[in-house]
Amino acid sequence: MNQVSQINRVTGAKKAAESAAMPGWITFLLAASCGLIVANLYYAQTLVGPIAAATHLSSGAAGLIVTLTQIGYVIGLLFVVPLSDIIENRRLTVISLLVVVAALVAATLAPNAGLFLGASLFIGLGSVAAQILVPYASFLAAEEHRGRVVGNVMSGLLLGIMFARPLASFVSGLWGWHAIYAISAVIIALLTLLLSRVLPQRQPVPAMSYGGLIRSLGTLLMNTPVLRRRAIYQASLFGTFSLFWTTISLRLADTYHLSQQGIALFALAGVAGAVASPIAGRLADKGWTRPLTGLAFLLAGGAFLIAYLFRSDSAVTLGLLVAAAILLDMGVSGNLVLGQRAIYSLGNEARGRLNGLFMAIFFVGGAIGSSLGGWAYAYGGWELTSLIGMTVPALAFVYYLTEKKQA
Repeated sequence: MNQVSQINRVTGAKKAAESAAMPGWITFLLAASCGLIVANLYYAQTLVGPIAAATHLSSGAAGLIVTLTQIGYVIGLLFVVPLSDIIENRRLTVISLLVVVAALVAATLAPNAGLFLGASLFIGLGSVAAQILVPYASFLAAEEHRGRVVGNVMSGLLLGIMFARPLASFVSGLWGWHAIYAISAVIIALLTLLLSRVLPQRQPVPAMSYGGLIRSLGTLLMNTPVLRRRAIYQASLFGTFSLFWTTISLRLADTYHLSQQGIALFALAGVAGAVASPIAGRLADKGWTRPLTGLAFLLAGGAFLIAYLFRSDSAVTLGLLVAAAILLDMGVSGNLVLGQRAIYSLGNEARGRLNGLFMAIFFVGGAIGSSLGGWAYAYGGWELTSLIGMTVPALAFVYYLTEKKQA
């Protein structure tokens, strides 16, 4: 009995230490950091035209500006984020951010397309620092508060995604497209210095070499049904999210004749959807993961149903399209938190690899959604685009109904 009591005391002390290690200001810092870092992936999406013109990229090759950033991010998710399971997390974060700063400076000064595209690849590669910080926050949080903490940190990340596009358009309109990269380079440099000074250290105990770590990714994917299911859920929702935001600017310009500033304001409206992240995290802590997952699919499908049914050029229809954007963003952001909480609950020793796999899979879904959206709008207009947008979450909902227990 004495041994059992001693184990209980050690476990209790560990939990108390974890709770004490996660004050509110660190949660806020991690949330703000994730938002500022991940925004670098999205600045170029509204600046493809002026960047292509300045670097003499053809219209056919202009898509590489965004694509290479995403490719760099996926490479980082698969080959850099797993290092957080064997390398001290604060040091790994700082090194990744230094890569981002250097790449942002190179993008700002790039005299030609080759250098800019190379910089874009490394911007994506280094920006995986955000996906080192999210599981790091989960590690610091006590189990009973993990959903809330992850939800709050993911709110910051999602706000960074949502604000990046309108902010880039606004800054570009004032000072040119170079300015957003220069400003971000300064901000990320200051953030790197701050994080290196104030973040607690987290030194994982290496259980294998880096080669073994990478080889273990396939094993983890095959042997972790929760990871596979949650990744498929989020890939389908992020695919519809990317499909929507890839084509909506074309829809707004063609049908409602909105200027770049008007499109930026529309994108700002979608920020309201980020409110779902902390709410989903808190409710997940109370055991609501399964019903909220189903609700996420219904919100995404309902958003595209609204977009499909109301296709006139009236102000009322535009207002309904804003509502659809908010509903879609709520479903995607809420389900992301549910998925990350589920996989982080599987254990500390593989959390970095699990997160890297999860994010890589759903970013692949986003890339497919972007490509599919461009094709659908070109050949079938908004009607085909919204039909595809309804179909994908509907199919995912059917798959969700096969879930036997909470995941």
